[in-house]
Amino acid sequence: MIPVKAFVSIDLEGLPHVVSVEHLLPKGSLYGEARKIATRVAKTVAEALHNEGFEEVVIADSHGPMVNVLPEEMPSYVELVRGFPRPLSMVAGAKGTDIAVFLGYHAKAGTGKATFDHTYSSSSVANIEVNGRAVSEALLNAYLLGEWGVPVAMVAGDRRLIEDDMGKLPGTVGVVLKESFSRYSSVSPAMETVEALLKEGATEAVRRWKGGQIRPLKVKTPVEVKVQFLSSAFADSAELCPLVERTDGRSVVFTAKNVEEAYRMIELLILASAGVSSILRR
Repeated sequence: MIPVKAFVSIDLEGLPHVVSVEHLLPKGSLYGEARKIATRVAKTVAEALHNEGFEEVVIADSHGPMVNVLPEEMPSYVELVRGFPRPLSMVAGAKGTDIAVFLGYHAKAGTGKATFDHTYSSSSVANIEVNGRAVSEALLNAYLLGEWGVPVAMVAGDRRLIEDDMGKLPGTVGVVLKESFSRYSSVSPAMETVEALLKEGATEAVRRWKGGQIRPLKVKTPVEVKVQFLSSAFADSAELCPLVERTDGRSVVFTAKNVEEAYRMIELLILASAGVSSILRR
């Protein structure tokens, strides 16, 4: 019998109780607290999936330096994807798995009353559109997984993300981990309650998947992507790519043959923006 394999992508900004910039950076005074929360959430969901019959769980550590989850806390059936930069970023390791779960995800850039709202880069990106629709990280990741035949069974994170995106992911279970008052303030349940919600959500997600209620999300190809940057300097560097067309001071567009190609190009443009920022800091 072929082993059933689950994929989990975990971010930090949509996790319960994570509200300060000090939570997000390795040198931050609260980073250790955020790592413990991320590890506890990841382990809870991995155990729930394993109890539902998944023999292997791939967890992609997907925030910032992508070394947030504590490896020594992971069960033996977990494979941990770590490190940045890496190809396919938040969904590295997902190809060939049976279902996907997104944990600690946040709302897209420009969303009000959503903790740390951004799309892939809070320092360079104002908005990303795919085929004319503004996307969050959750939605773009779901598009790529759908192209690989992997359905997103559960998304857990900021309430605004759940409210905005669950209608675009039919059948997917949404679990609210926090309700934000502002970009830097939110309320979350106690961690024991969070664990119970995640276990319940994972069980329901697997039930729906087994019942055929959750299917891979498909996107029309070729894919047209628009990236609006926060600065014209980032659009200057993006325009150097011959496949990219400048549409205004801060925006570029390009067409890709499929979502994976589009995803890789978005990664490249964001890394180029990071290079520009590094040059300016010097």
